[in-house]
Amino acid sequence: MVQRALDALASGDAAQIVELIHPYVHFTRPDGRVIRGRSRMLAELDATLPAAPASIELRDGQIYRWTEPASG
Repeated sequence: MVQRALDALASGDAAQIVELIHPYVHFTRPDGRVIRGRSRMLAELDATLPAAPASIELRDGQIYRWTEPASG
């Protein structure tokens, strides 16, 4: 599921992103900042792709928590 989400984000496949990422996702950046919500996550990632997550949590068959590896 993670690889599918990374591929969808890389290609901009909106339908796949909506299918895989929960609308209320909690996306934690390497610096510890938490972005909540799929649209805010996508806006945050507008210029860069996320790192493969250090951990994820699924809810309702979608990625609900995505934590990137800590920086440093």
